[in-house]
Amino acid sequence: MKLYYAPATCSLSPHIVLRELDLPFELIKVNNKSKKTADGRDFLTINHKGYVAALELDNGQILTEGPIIVQYLADMKPESGLAPANGSWARLRLQEWLNFITSEIHAGSAPLFNAELPEEARQIIREKLFRRFAYLDTTLSTTDYLTGTSFSVADAYLFTVLGWCACFSIDLNRWHALAGFMTRIERRPAVQAALSAEAAQ
Repeated sequence: MKLYYAPATCSLSPHIVLRELDLPFELIKVNNKSKKTADGRDFLTINHKGYVAALELDNGQILTEGPIIVQYLADMKPESGLAPANGSWARLRLQEWLNFITSEIHAGSAPLFNAELPEEARQIIREKLFRRFAYLDTTLSTTDYLTGTSFSVADAYLFTVLGWCACFSIDLNRWHALAGFMTRIERRPAVQAALSAEAAQ
């Protein structure tokens, strides 16, 4: 498999999951501005949407969209426990979290990357995000992970998008349980390995 990624983007989530599962893969860096891969290809021929993550399977199929990729990977090794069995109530709860992270945290914070966004608009976005952070903080005050007592693909995704808060000058220490979650996930060997690998390329 090949994982197409760019530093400091949502592609870190499937990268973490690949390492958690100890699956063989090739990591290929993409320049988000030029849309060129590190080996000189046009990324738009790989993912017509033009953004990472993209996972190229050994049969040539391309999977896109982080929440889909991480579930596909987890299902390759169901014994890992990174995702409950398809069709189960627990799987629906996992998908509920993945959708919440996608729509409310990932998409909700992405406009803050726009340097031309007026401060008034930034404040409105931050206030909405902070309400979502309060909800997450309440959840994580009673459990170590989003789905209960064990790490899942949803935790990898949440860790990834909350990592952008430093770019937005948002101090997560305001939400103690959320800050504790970030510290806990960052200490995982697979997370450390993914961060180190991306920093080295």
